[in-house]
Amino acid sequence: MSEECPSRSQISVLVVDDSAFMRTAISRMISSDPDLLVVGTASDGADALGKVATLNPDVVTLDVEMPGLNGLDTLRCIMAQFPRPVIMVSSATLEGAEMTLSALGAGAFDYVPKQLSSTSLDIVHIRLDLIAKIKAGAQSRLHRLAFVAERKPPSAQPSTEHDAFPIVPAIVAIGTSTGGPKALQEILPLFPNDLSVPILIVQHMPPGFTAPFAHRLNGLCSVPVHEAANHEVVQPGVIYIAPAGTHMMLENLGGSRVALSLTHELANSLHVPSVDIMMQSVATAFRSSAMGVILTGMGCDGLIGMKAIHDQGGFTVGQDEASCAVYGMPRACAESGILRRVLPLIQIPALILQATRPRKRAAAAGSSR
Repeated sequence: MSEECPSRSQISVLVVDDSAFMRTAISRMISSDPDLLVVGTASDGADALGKVATLNPDVVTLDVEMPGLNGLDTLRCIMAQFPRPVIMVSSATLEGAEMTLSALGAGAFDYVPKQLSSTSLDIVHIRLDLIAKIKAGAQSRLHRLAFVAERKPPSAQPSTEHDAFPIVPAIVAIGTSTGGPKALQEILPLFPNDLSVPILIVQHMPPGFTAPFAHRLNGLCSVPVHEAANHEVVQPGVIYIAPAGTHMMLENLGGSRVALSLTHELANSLHVPSVDIMMQSVATAFRSSAMGVILTGMGCDGLIGMKAIHDQGGFTVGQDEASCAVYGMPRACAESGILRRVLPLIQIPALILQATRPRKRAAAAGSSR
């Protein structure tokens, strides 16, 4: 296609895909928004690198599975030579999901899934998601960061009056969306293997992605991480990822025991799974012993759930604007005045460990008797 020059207000996009049909379909979807302009297309990785250099697009959409220089290798070259937001376009196959998650770890801003039907590639439904993520990528600070925060174990800092916690959390609920896979891969490996509380996570993902994502995290972390199962009893020191396409809640088994309850049946929810639904359930089950953490993401899913935890007397934490890929979900909570603490992403694990330290000491004392 001919190369076009964007107006000052337009976001320029380069579309990379080895399929001519896909290049046309994605370009048409992007061009349907007046704020976006496709400045060029590329059919393979080498072509993409040349056009990124000459066209200098604000955002690149990049096919994951391409012959020759595949999407992951192309991404690594882009991030090394011309860093900017890259949105991966991925099939929902196991191989496609795993490559997409590797791409997120290599610096991709986000991804959108291709959906397969029995007769043809049905991609029209991703238009709104694709447009929103292109705009978020263009507005993000990710492509302007020249460094990656160094991973260090959380330091045990002495408590001060400012750092005192009104409660000792018995459970941590984390909600995130755009930028979340990369954020979770950065912070979850920082938790030690003697973590004293369970962690429930809702990460907005399409079906086919959460199981490989949980498997990937499990390989990175000292604590077990897996995709949640229906009626599974929640255990301390385990991280549970809500399966795509189902809401994750808690059911009381009596005493202090709770189990996971997965359902497709709740209506009036834009996201499935929903951060709000998970956190409201946690607030109901654990009241003031709940800790809610809201991380990077578009929109406001989590606002109602975080408010529920706050209103029950639980502890609420939000990621700060500077470390967010997209300051949407944390912003909604911050502007509502329901966050007790706002921190850079890399400092959140230390805060969780500090808050739960008394529970760890109590468990150690009990085991030594």
